[in-house]
Amino acid sequence: MPEQDWQAAGERIESLIAASASAGPAARHRAEELVRLVADLYGAGLERLLEVLHEHGALTDEALDAVADDDLVSGLLLVHGLHPYDAQTRIERALAGHDVDLLEITADGVVRLRMPAGCGSSSAAHRSAVEAAIEAAAPEVTAVEVDDALAAAAVIPVSALFTRVGGDRKVAT
Repeated sequence: MPEQDWQAAGERIESLIAASASAGPAARHRAEELVRLVADLYGAGLERLLEVLHEHGALTDEALDAVADDDLVSGLLLVHGLHPYDAQTRIERALAGHDVDLLEITADGVVRLRMPAGCGSSSAAHRSAVEAAIEAAAPEVTAVEVDDALAAAAVIPVSALFTRVGGDRKVAT
């Protein structure tokens, strides 16, 4: 199934559940229960598949990387709590290629980052791309905070511009 199709399928499921509310709360409850039961069944199947692969030595590091890099499979494993990597690793992998430093992930799910100043690296578009990458990799993240303290510290005070090289004398301002 092409990526657009499985993304559309997820949206269609949400739409059908919302539409079932027009038939009343009981119909919506039944629709939600049906989705939950099917999801649980598929989750159990995925878990068993991973167990069988592991039992046969087929769950190699390369296979785990391939599974983690596939958006569809990775998303399904996340939903069922079966993803092979913890949140820290998933976030680090998502940030690879972005000009950003991961400072910490708090116990309450806040990700703190540092984006180097200059070259537009802290632009709104870059920040949005970084946040989207984190959200896709670790939906349990509750917030993304960017540490701007270093960017502010990188500003050279005007008084320093008037300091003579090799001496302590300053030009009067």
